[in-house]
Amino acid sequence: MALFLAYEDKGPEISRQPLVPLVLVHGHPFDRTMWAPQLGTFSADRRVIAPDLRGYGASPATPALTDFSQFAQDIEALLDELGVDSFVLAGLSMGGQIAMDCYRLFPGRVRGLVLADTFPAAETPDGVRTRDAMADRLLREGMRGYADEVLERMVAPYASAEVKAHVHRMMTATSPEGAAAALRARARRPDYAALLTRVTVPALVVVGADDTYTPVSDARAMHAALPDSALHVIDGTAHMPNLERPEEFDKALGEFLARVDARPGDAGRRQPSTAPPRL
Repeated sequence: MALFLAYEDKGPEISRQPLVPLVLVHGHPFDRTMWAPQLGTFSADRRVIAPDLRGYGASPATPALTDFSQFAQDIEALLDELGVDSFVLAGLSMGGQIAMDCYRLFPGRVRGLVLADTFPAAETPDGVRTRDAMADRLLREGMRGYADEVLERMVAPYASAEVKAHVHRMMTATSPEGAAAALRARARRPDYAALLTRVTVPALVVVGADDTYTPVSDARAMHAALPDSALHVIDGTAHMPNLERPEEFDKALGEFLARVDARPGDAGRRQPSTAPPRL
């Protein structure tokens, strides 16, 4: 069952939105505030929607996630509620894998695909055990120890103190129950490698040059698999280039969005839902 999510929905008035909406999917263990720079940049002239995934941020953790595809189903239900038929879909890290699952489940709604610091392969047996063990640890110990350990892999050691504080704050604020459920479901996600070869819309692959979680070699492999893609490697960043170097990230994303906007098709809007915003 899909879950109604907390979200941010910014942009000009409906009557002044000729551009394709942008949907931003955060990674683990973060929340929608990881997209703050992009919400500020792109909402000036297009609708930008950034949800908190199930179990993260202000979205409820129950009913607990049991299957990775529930993330995509939640996003589709939210976009149905908001009256958004088609859109550019961008995801970072786990969010990129969720974006791939969205394309698997409802490809006709996706006008462009942005995959940042992510990879398509299914988990290895060792990876399944590692994620399950981490889920157990988070339930037992909470998020702070994990956040302290991984902070300078999530962002480069030389990232600004402000960026480090933001990333650490997101990680420590995450529900251990939500993070653990996501880790177990993510460990059992499908392999998206073959799916990428069948993507029929433009794609943008972005990666931090110093990312050790999803290195540049993973990004190059995705770029090679996608039929119509651009690759952008951002120097001086690790796993979160959208926060570490937002100007360069936004330049690459802005150029990609302009290309999608120029393609035939409607702007992805129907009449908005009368349901009140969910905070």
